[in-house]
Amino acid sequence: MHKKDRLESPRIVKIQKVISENKDVKTLIFEDGLESLPGQFVMIWLPGVDEIPMSISYLGRKKGITVKKVGEATKILCGLKPNDNIGIRGPYGTFFNSKGKKLLVVAGGIGIAPLAPLIEMANDDGKVVTLAFGAKTKDELLFLKRLKSSCKQMQISTDDGSKGYHGFVSDLTLEILKKEAFDEIFTCGPELMIKKIVDISSRKNIPVQASLERFMKCGVGICDSCAINGFLVCKDGPVFTGEVLEKINDLGKTRRDACGRKVKI
Repeated sequence: MHKKDRLESPRIVKIQKVISENKDVKTLIFEDGLESLPGQFVMIWLPGVDEIPMSISYLGRKKGITVKKVGEATKILCGLKPNDNIGIRGPYGTFFNSKGKKLLVVAGGIGIAPLAPLIEMANDDGKVVTLAFGAKTKDELLFLKRLKSSCKQMQISTDDGSKGYHGFVSDLTLEILKKEAFDEIFTCGPELMIKKIVDISSRKNIPVQASLERFMKCGVGICDSCAINGFLVCKDGPVFTGEVLEKINDLGKTRRDACGRKVKI
């Protein structure tokens, strides 16, 4: 069952491996038998601390989540070791659904996490993938060695010019589209970046799918904390098509905080 719609008790899984991606990002590998698809997420439970949504960055029997230290729960997750236990619910939500042959994947920072399994699966299916990957600086680029063999080409941008194109990945995307045509675009990253990619896709008349991030408490559409313009990111997303994204007026403008208040992005 790929899209759950009921609240369930967390199951306990043991961390088998911890990969240090950079000073602020860790990947936790654990064994879990429930089937999942690229773009779906799980709710990670830390007893006495919090329960938070995390994209699945590795698929298969041995799954992974890739965590960036930004708050109390993520700092604790990044400090866990092999044989430590975590609680997990899911997988939940919609997933990337590729029908084209030639794909452009646009990632920003930690947004590469849900896109990496899509890239690997697309390559295994004989699709041709170009990756445009942007980060603030070269030290924040993830999975470059992992994804090299799955991409026809990988183009990098950094805000500070420390590697690849000097500028935003949305600008790099425009440069790529001047030279090459694609059947579909897939994206995940900071929401301002996503909004730019959606706008570019609309102008170029290329179908796009994007994974959004919102504050979540339940993951199954009960709490409404992830609501955006009548949609629930946990159930209607996190992956949305361009047709839906164009109807979301708050995209790239506002989001809800932990108290449910709208705040500017």
